[in-house]
This record gives sequence, C-alpha cells and structure tokens, in this order.
Amino acid sequence: MASSRKRPSGKRLARSARRLARSARTIAVGLSGGVDSVVLLHHLRAQGPIAAIHVHHGLSPNADAWAEFCRALCRRWKVPLTVKRVSVRREGSGLEAAARDARYGAFREIDADVIALAHNLDDQAETVLMNLLRGAGARGASGMAERTRSGGKTFLRPLLGTTRKEILAYARKHELEWIEDESNADVGLTRNFIRRSIGPLLEARFPRWKESIARAARHIAKKEAGREELLRNFLQSKGLRAPSEAKLAEMLKQLTAGGARTLIEHDGARLRVYRSKVLLDPDTPAEFSRQEWKGEPLLRLPSLGGELRFRKARGKGIALEHKPLSVRLRAGGERLQPDPRRPRRTLKNLFQEAGVPPWQRERLPLLFSGNDLVWVPGLGIDARFQAARGTQGLVPEWRSTPRAA
Repeated sequence: MASSRKRPSGKRLARSARRLARSARTIAVGLSGGVDSVVLLHHLRAQGPIAAIHVHHGLSPNADAWAEFCRALCRRWKVPLTVKRVSVRREGSGLEAAARDARYGAFREIDADVIALAHNLDDQAETVLMNLLRGAGARGASGMAERTRSGGKTFLRPLLGTTRKEILAYARKHELEWIEDESNADVGLTRNFIRRSIGPLLEARFPRWKESIARAARHIAKKEAGREELLRNFLQSKGLRAPSEAKLAEMLKQLTAGGARTLIEHDGARLRVYRSKVLLDPDTPAEFSRQEWKGEPLLRLPSLGGELRFRKARGKGIALEHKPLSVRLRAGGERLQPDPRRPRRTLKNLFQEAGVPPWQRERLPLLFSGNDLVWVPGLGIDARFQAARGTQGLVPEWRSTPRAA
C-alpha cells in the first residue's frame, strides 16, 4: 500500500499486526464490505490467523445482499466470518450514532481479543471536523485513537494514517471487489455533507487539509494521554483504585470541563476542581458538634478527617490566658484579623484570597474563646489573641488524616 514517509508503511502495519497476534487468541476484522474493510482484511489475512465480523444493521434494502457479499468473500479467502444482526434504536443522538453504538455492541460480543477496524485518515479528519463543529472539547478534537480498549476488547485501527486515495489504489492494484453503500450519497447525513460539500471546498484552498487536521488530532491526543496518566498517578498516590479506561476518560472529561461545583465519586472518595486543580475530598462529611479543648497536645477529630496538634512556643501562637478554647465549624458571618496592620475581614474573603476551596471551608475546625473567633487553619490567629513578644504562646496545627491505601 502506498505511503508517505510520515505515515506507517504497509510493512510497519504488518509488524504491528503480528505483535498483536502473538498476544491475542484471535483478531477479527470489522467487515462492512466497503473498500476500506475489504482492503484491511486482504492486508491482514496474510499475516496469520484472522477472522471477520459483519454487522447487519437492517437499515438498507441492500443489507442482505451486503451480508451475502461478505460471506462469499470470506469463503473465497478462507476466513471465518460471523454475521451479527443488530437492532438500531433511532433515538437520542441520531441515526449515525445509534448505528455506531449497535455496531460496537456487536463487536464486544464476538469471541476475539482484538477487533481491527478500517477507519482511515480521511475518516479521522472528517470525525475531528464534525466534533469541532458540534462544540467538542479536547477529547473530541483528538479524534479516533489508533488503539483503544472497551468491554474487554482491544480495538485497533491500522489504516488511520492511510488516505482513502491510497486505499483505492491498493484495491485496484490487487483487483479487489467491494460494495458501495448507497447512503454514502446522502448529504443529509453530517459525515457525507462534510465529505461531499465541505471537503472539496477546503481542498481547493488547502490541498492537504485532511493530513493537517489528522496531525493536529495526534498532537491533542498525546496531551490527552498525558492528562490521563497524570490523573491515574494522582489517584494511585491517594490510595485509590485505578478506574476502567472508559471511566477514566469520563472522569477526565468532567474534571477538564468542570468548575467548583464538579463532584466525581470514585472508590469511596470524591474528586473536585478548584482553580484548575484536581483536589481530593476523601469522605462524605459526618456530623460534628462543638468540642471543648481541655489542654491535651493532640485532639483527634475523625468526623472532620484530621487532628489538631498544639505546641508551646515563646512569642508565637495564642496567648495562654485565652484558654479554655472550643472547636466549632463555620456558621457564616465570622470575621478575622490575622494582621493587626490590616482591617478585620470576613472569612469568605480571606478564604478566597488564600485559595481555600469552598467545600473545605465548611469542614475546617475553628478555635473560639467564648463567642470570639481565635484561629482558623491556613489563615492564622486573630490579632486580639496573639501572644506578645517574649511571652509563652500556644501554636495550633491542623493535619488531615491520610487516607489508608
């Protein structure tokens, strides 16, 4: 198959297929009967044992004829074929998406480790353009991956770097036969509209627009893969189990697009986003009642997910004459003056300035002397209660309890 230097050659694709074959019991080619899938089957069947699957959608009056074409082709090439009839539900996101969902459902049911699909470079460019026109984010702009996992299957797209023109040249060179789906002429379908109406206009001004979009998609996909790895490592560092690939992708999508209200539950923990950072909110908040501090150096507060530690220091901390102290949660309207040179301000403003996420503000242990606010974790001690220079003071410290791995 013809190929440029920047795209994988036929030999390289064959080596990739052989490596997969060694680690898989069976590779099955998704065979529609169109030129792309016929070329892929012809190309891969010489590399070792292979099977094929044809999905009968029943959407075309020619669907039975297409299934029979695939049966005849596989008999001639001595390739085992499975024909799966599916029911396409025309609701939700449209006919194209419904047919794709039904097709992948059939692929996941077949007895094969690897499903090889015949998507090519033109398909990739059209897919990315469609996704962008629909307002998709980075994941949509990254297009189709050369290799993905879903439902316990590996989906491989060996022709993703090969143009439709090269595929047709290969088919003619080897005198292959294929079928034409009459729906490919229906510009009412978004992909066909782009292929037949938008594509030629772009090609007149940008002859290599497909290659350029596909290249941009690869760059975006690399960044997306890097983000997935970062998220996977973050979860592992917090003692959380790794999610499935599908859930990881969905988590990344929500975390990337979400704001302060984003909440994702995973493995007993909750992930949130604040100021473009992913943070862990380990447990569902438990009830907390006011608790008196009786002078102990360590006060455990499991319902708040941590412990308060106290140490004595000269010229630092809370002046000792302000004991006893009590621990309470924020009720609203509290004000604090950590710096005697600056005015007293609301906790809301101080928390925003310090970058404390909203959901954490409500679960921080505040120290009070009577009804007066003395100390807030991360913000400091109110000026009225600070130990004077040379006098003994009490320095509080709030430590979150690490989640058990």
